[in-house]
Amino acid sequence: MIKSVLITGANAGLGKEAAKQLAAKPDIEKIYLGCRNKEKAKAAQTELAASTGRNIFEILLIDVSDLNSVRQAVKRLPESIDALVMNAGGTGGRQYDQLTSDGVTNIFAVNLLGHALLTEQLIEAGKLKYAALYAGSEAARGVEEMGMKRPNLATSSVDEFAAIANGSLFEGSQFKGNKDATDHYGSIKYMAAMWMSAMARQHPNLRFITMSPGATVGTDGFNTLPFVKQLVMKTMMRFMLLLGKVHGIETGAKRYVDGLFNSEFRSGGFYASLRGLTGVIGEQGRLFSDIDNRDFQDNAYQAVQQLISSPNLTLPSK
Repeated sequence: MIKSVLITGANAGLGKEAAKQLAAKPDIEKIYLGCRNKEKAKAAQTELAASTGRNIFEILLIDVSDLNSVRQAVKRLPESIDALVMNAGGTGGRQYDQLTSDGVTNIFAVNLLGHALLTEQLIEAGKLKYAALYAGSEAARGVEEMGMKRPNLATSSVDEFAAIANGSLFEGSQFKGNKDATDHYGSIKYMAAMWMSAMARQHPNLRFITMSPGATVGTDGFNTLPFVKQLVMKTMMRFMLLLGKVHGIETGAKRYVDGLFNSEFRSGGFYASLRGLTGVIGEQGRLFSDIDNRDFQDNAYQAVQQLISSPNLTLPSK
C-alpha cells in the first residue's frame, strides 16, 4: 500500500496537481514536495495544505540537474518512501545543450540523469519501498502534431545513448540551422523509457512505470524555448485544446496517480496516448517496436549506469 510519495518538480504544474490528487486519497499520509527553490516550495506547501485541508506536505530541496544536490537530498530524506514520481523536467533552459560539470547537456541532466541517480540512491539506501514512476512523453515515439520526429537511432547502442547524453548525436547536418531543444527532448524521453524498462527487470521487487501526462495545457514546459518557438508551441496548444487534441492539467496529473495505483499497468511498461497526444492510453511498443526491444533497453541502462558512476569520463568527446 502506498502511504508516502516523493514528487520532483512539485511546486507548480503537474507536480503540484499530482500532490493535490494524491492528498485526496485517505491512505496517503505523507507527500514530499521535491523542489529547487525554497520560497516557491513553501508557497506550494501552504497552498496545498489549504486546498486539501491536510497537513501532510513536507519540503525536500532538490535540484535534479545537479548530482550533488540529488545525493544530499537522499541523505536528508528522513524516512523511506513508498513511491517516487519523477515529474521534474522540461526543455533545459535557454542553454539546454550546454554541458554540465557532469559532462551531459542541461536538458539531459534535468530530464534523466538526475532522476536516474535519485532512483538508484534511494534503492541503495533502502528508502524506496514500492514504486517509481517516470514522466514520459509521446515525443519518445514521435509527435507529428507538434513537429517532433521519431528518435532516429541506427542501432540504439550504448554509444548512441551516450551521444544523446552529451548532445553529440544532434550535431549532424540535418540539425544545422534548425536546432532547438525539441531535437533532444524526444530522444531523451525515449532513452528514459528504455532505462525504466530495464530497471524493472533489474529490480523485480519494485514497480517501474513510465507514464506520459500527455499534452497538457497549464504547464511551464515551453517557457525556456526560443521566443518564436515558444509562441508557436503555446498558440498551437491553445488551438489544439479547442479541438480536443490536448487536455487540462487535472487529466495529466491523474495519469500519474493511476500509474501508481492501478495494477493493470505492468512494471516496465511505457504508457502514453495511443493516438495523438490525449485520449486512451496504452503501451507505446505497439506504435514503435524499438521500445520493447530488451537489448536496446539494456543498452540504455548500461549507458545510464556508466554516467552515474563516472559521468564526465565515459562519454565520447563532443
